[in-house]
Amino acid sequence: MAQISLTFPDGNVREFPAGSTPADVAASISTSLGKKAISASVDGKHYDLQWPIEADAKIAIHTMADEAQALELIRHDLAHIMARAVQELWPDVKVTIGPVVANGWYYDFDREEHFTPEDLGAIEKRMKEIINARDAVKTETWDRDRAIAHYEGRGENFKVELVQAIPADQQIRMYWHGNWQDLCRGPHLQHTGQVPADAFKLMSVAGAYWRGDSNNKQLQRIYGVAFKTRDELKAYLHMLEEAAKRDHRKLGREMELFHLQEEAPGMVFWHPNGWQIYRTLEDYMRGRLRKAGYKEIRTPQVVDRKLWEASGHWEAYKENMFIVEVEEEHAKEKRINALKPMNCPCHVQVYNQGLKSYRDLPLRLAEFGSCHRYESSGSMHGLMRVRGFTQDDAHIFCTEDQIESECAAFIELLSSVYKDLGFDSFEIKLSTRPEVRIGSDEAWDKVETALENAIKKVGCAYEIDPGEGAFYGPKLDFKLTDAIGRKWQCGTFQVDPNLPTRLGAEYIGEDGAKHRPYMLHRAILGSFERFIGILIENYAGKLPFWLAPRQVVVASIVSDADAYVAEVVAALRARGVRAEADTRNEKINYKVREHSVGKVPVILAIGMQEVEARSVSVRRLGETRTESLPLDQVVETLAADARIPG
Repeated sequence: MAQISLTFPDGNVREFPAGSTPADVAASISTSLGKKAISASVDGKHYDLQWPIEADAKIAIHTMADEAQALELIRHDLAHIMARAVQELWPDVKVTIGPVVANGWYYDFDREEHFTPEDLGAIEKRMKEIINARDAVKTETWDRDRAIAHYEGRGENFKVELVQAIPADQQIRMYWHGNWQDLCRGPHLQHTGQVPADAFKLMSVAGAYWRGDSNNKQLQRIYGVAFKTRDELKAYLHMLEEAAKRDHRKLGREMELFHLQEEAPGMVFWHPNGWQIYRTLEDYMRGRLRKAGYKEIRTPQVVDRKLWEASGHWEAYKENMFIVEVEEEHAKEKRINALKPMNCPCHVQVYNQGLKSYRDLPLRLAEFGSCHRYESSGSMHGLMRVRGFTQDDAHIFCTEDQIESECAAFIELLSSVYKDLGFDSFEIKLSTRPEVRIGSDEAWDKVETALENAIKKVGCAYEIDPGEGAFYGPKLDFKLTDAIGRKWQCGTFQVDPNLPTRLGAEYIGEDGAKHRPYMLHRAILGSFERFIGILIENYAGKLPFWLAPRQVVVASIVSDADAYVAEVVAALRARGVRAEADTRNEKINYKVREHSVGKVPVILAIGMQEVEARSVSVRRLGETRTESLPLDQVVETLAADARIPG
């Protein structure tokens, strides 16, 4: 019998008969590993324990201690177990696909009646029964005709279509969970009892078109979440409860920040309070960029298609652009323009005005650029995903030798900004060269090394994301962590030698010859709209005092104090504090409750005692106690708190 060589993570190499499975390999190492094994990685591919290995390979055996592999299998098996439960409860339901997604899975079903919350409870109950039955999971490969005949015989037309779409050179693999069968690439666990019965939950039902095409039949998609332990599930559900309380759309209404409406889908109507946050954040960013050596510019929103064709965006991005056709006077045909979806081609136009020398570099051009991108209606979500947005965008034109220092300076700036805004924790991911790319390996080596050196220079941890860079250059992505542990990808730093070449950007080097500059695309917040949404949710609406749209309400307890209320408001406004008076004929407790819902950070209550003592009674948001302090002291303290950082 032919032999194959398998190389283990420790470098050890062992011989096995060709066709041995990972289960065979695990059992040969030790009885305990044979029992604990759940899957394997074979030459980097996640492998079912039942699949035969036919050639020399690198192998690693996985157990439930391997987080990524364990969760993938648990969630994938639960998708099958859920589909089995549904068909056992309602045999007429047709099944389609059920992939693993972030934190869980979904499965799409064709059923005439709508699933109800009570149905989800019944499905969960049946799933737990299937798990407790510890039914064996087995797999086979079939030929195409057999698979099609099998599904046609069962009336599973969706599965027939899936089989027909599988390329001729790919296996058609079948899986059984007990006596229930499904078409699936795998891998899976070895029996249903390996799935933790107390660590999953069915969450919701949503409509979904077959294969994502609105011309196809609408199905019902059931979402579930799953983890390795009950405690992890409880923690996740608690996080969802917190997220619901912090939902920026809910808080946006309560704080009167913004709204969206059908007449302008994906475009934000900012109210005075929301626009105050926006402008304060913009002023803060403008100050930070000015100190960091950036020059602010402004470029047009509507640009002729010729520039987008030259930059390559017309071919690659046209479907996401808003097209503007104009009948120019005396023109034979309409002029086709587009609302800019990004700022970079326009920034190159600014750079190209006038001859540049190496002495002019690095040149840092910043713009709070208004952009528009078409997003499908189903993908839009409050401020988090919109069609009209403003980026804290900047582009650095530099030499190759300046990339490392510019990258290090950017990371330090980003880190400082995030700290000012309340985010102490962020991750860096370095995406390296893809298989299909332009430029020499030597050029890629230099640029990737420059980015790595920059990260190390500022002392940050990072991960490599191999092959995920753009075709023209590597990039850094920055993910910050919010107050309830969610991660948000906001900042980015992208090295680009391509666009300057396409758009004719040059500089005169020390040698007197013309050279192409590198263009560094970079953003810290990303879009203002999305980042404000993140801020609202991170702080649950209780924004830092300097950023809060309404900073102080001075509320009268009795009408005789109204004149002093006006004096206090005037004193605060004179020192740059956003203060307003509330002299309505309402009880002070009513006023406090109302302004607390509006997330006003400080309420100053004033009665006749405060008038006589020229003091104020201070109550901060979230605190139950009040403190009586001299007016001058309070004005000084709040004026200091109101200053924009930096």
